[in-house]
Amino acid sequence: MSSILDPRILKRLNTSLAELNQNRPLKPAVLLRLREQFTIEMTYHSNAIEGNRLTLKETMLVLRQGVTIKGKNLQEHLEAKNHEEAMSFLFEMVDSKKRATLSHHLIRQLHQLVVKDTESSIAGSYRSTDVQILGSQHRPPPGYQVHGQMTKFLTWLSESKKKYHPIEFAALAHHRFVAIHPFEDGNGRTGRLLMNLLLMREGYPVAIIQKNDRSNYYKALDHADSGDLRAIVRMVAQAVERTLNLYLKAIAKSSPQTELMLLSKLAEKTEFSAKYLNLLARAGMLKAQKEGRNWYSALKYIEDYRNSRLRKRTK
Repeated sequence: MSSILDPRILKRLNTSLAELNQNRPLKPAVLLRLREQFTIEMTYHSNAIEGNRLTLKETMLVLRQGVTIKGKNLQEHLEAKNHEEAMSFLFEMVDSKKRATLSHHLIRQLHQLVVKDTESSIAGSYRSTDVQILGSQHRPPPGYQVHGQMTKFLTWLSESKKKYHPIEFAALAHHRFVAIHPFEDGNGRTGRLLMNLLLMREGYPVAIIQKNDRSNYYKALDHADSGDLRAIVRMVAQAVERTLNLYLKAIAKSSPQTELMLLSKLAEKTEFSAKYLNLLARAGMLKAQKEGRNWYSALKYIEDYRNSRLRKRTK
């Protein structure tokens, strides 16, 4: 099996997933609350990356209370509702004992859900025209090649699944999908949904690429276009680690050692500077999660980092 991820991140992910699996099935109330949280977060961030102006709180109000937000247009409201429906579709597929085949039909179905009330004329239909990705040097294949390229993509999905760790596989699949850009619009949202379907089928929670990481996300995809896959895989892995942590936090007893704090606060309690801790977090060397623009970690995770560094020195 190929390995693109840093072994330290892989070890943490495997350990966290094993701990989560030991506690499954989760209590229905806990599972419902987490899924609602992630549906709202995923809807907000995925739409915001594409330019939707609803805030996280406004997205919650639109989805949970049916509120109309003053100053935001109808399309932005419909995008939120459509994305929520697509997320519900993903959860239903994962919960179902019948495993839907990854196919042209399934991918078109995801796209149809994403844009059905905003761009009904193209919903679920591969593009026949040529497109450009603004701000990127990458040129997607011409319209007449799209169906053939998607057939090759589906073959790759079938043949490559066992070659990569599930998180690597999902990240690479996402990159390949958006590189083809099979639809006139809605490719990013559909691609992130497809990525999450692949993750959830393997027992992982959703990976939410956050709005504040939009620039780094596009840079990571550009690097992948050039053959360097590390950045996009690491970004997806860190997004999965964040939601794994939230699952484990929901089922674990509270402890001072595992309380998440801003890195600046942790620096006051350890020998490491906030800048150094930030570098460790971004590189994946320290277990941490990003909320907005800030990284958070815990005393226990810093102790884990110390121990791993010590083990390296004594080898």
